Amino acid sequence: MPFALNPLWQKMQKVKVKLNDSSHRYEIKIGHDLLDACGDWAKKCLPERAKKIVLVSNPKIFRLYGETVKNNLEKSGFEVSVWLMKDGERHKNFRSLAAALEFFSEIKLKRTDAVVALGGGVVGDLAGFAAAIYLRGIAFLQLPTTLLAMIDSSVGGKTAVNTAFGKNLIGAFHQPHGVLIDVNVLKTLPPRELTAGFCEAVKQGAIADRQLFNQTAGFLQDYSPPQFKKFFSRQSFLKNLQKLIAAQVAFKAEIVSQDEKESAERIDGKSRKILNFGHTVAHALEKVTDYKRFKHGEAVGYGILVAAEISKDVAKFVQDDIKSLNDVVRLTGNLPAAGNIEIADIIRAVSFDKKSIGESLQWILLEKIGEPKIFSDRDIPKSVIEEALRKILKSESNS
Repeated sequence: MPFALNPLWQKMQKVKVKLNDSSHRYEIKIGHDLLDACGDWAKKCLPERAKKIVLVSNPKIFRLYGETVKNNLEKSGFEVSVWLMKDGERHKNFRSLAAALEFFSEIKLKRTDAVVALGGGVVGDLAGFAAAIYLRGIAFLQLPTTLLAMIDSSVGGKTAVNTAFGKNLIGAFHQPHGVLIDVNVLKTLPPRELTAGFCEAVKQGAIADRQLFNQTAGFLQDYSPPQFKKFFSRQSFLKNLQKLIAAQVAFKAEIVSQDEKESAERIDGKSRKILNFGHTVAHALEKVTDYKRFKHGEAVGYGILVAAEISKDVAKFVQDDIKSLNDVVRLTGNLPAAGNIEIADIIRAVSFDKKSIGESLQWILLEKIGEPKIFSDRDIPKSVIEEALRKILKSESNS
């Protein structure tokens, strides 16, 4: 069925991304059962001369959705080759990147061709970085399959790999030509991945405004993540899920559009840096546990709680808002135990975080829900950070 006439496209939410720093623009489409028409979508997004596509995924996701995507792309006239990487954050590294680039070269991918990422944030980050540096940059499409990737990593063009000295420190800004979000794939998402995604959603609600925060909280109260699968037969659930994801995506797109490359000079409330709320501690937790204990969003969950506790002392974050934030984070599900992680190890890992400017690390804290503020670590006593870490990591592990 032609793209313009397919009824699936009439029920979608759409978010347009227009970057102030460049002429590049693209659209993010959110709906259900969209993978069944992804070939038509890719045809519209990519340059006319695009002939070959490398579909990057991992074995688990490819078993679920790979053939559907591959067949649809081939029906639309593309020559499709598949490259699968190992699953997990620890495989988002130079070795995997080199293997992907070698595969691109072996099949003679040209500058007019494209890469399609089918998977979560690990797949999207690595595939996007490979697309950014292969032949100095080729077209790239995102088909995110986790909630976290849908609302965060697939939007905004940050691509990277992890190294021994930190998470996402080696990468590039490479904007996709389009993002297609099929909420139906969340039906097969494991509970921990749902918790991870909703922690990221809570983070964005906390820095956006009361409306997005309350929308996220209300959705979690109505549709508990542990019960998620049973709701997919309800049209009202699908409609509310699409609306929530669209609202989350729209917020991030707004921030990215006017600060695409996270300007080092900006410290205002619309700087792209505010998206790092909770991530300073999150990245440290991932690093000290060798990227094996936490899903990224789970680490962000801890990071949100620690940042809120620090905000109480440094930014005068009011107690009622702290309680609201803590309550909503707990609605996302249980976080892995973290009480046995040494506080000193976390502090050391924080010092290598990528948000360090010069000799000062920048923390994103909250004055109120929807009012983030950027602080230098010079303004935050080390004892306050240590006490916040101790309180949150021990208490959450015992809850």
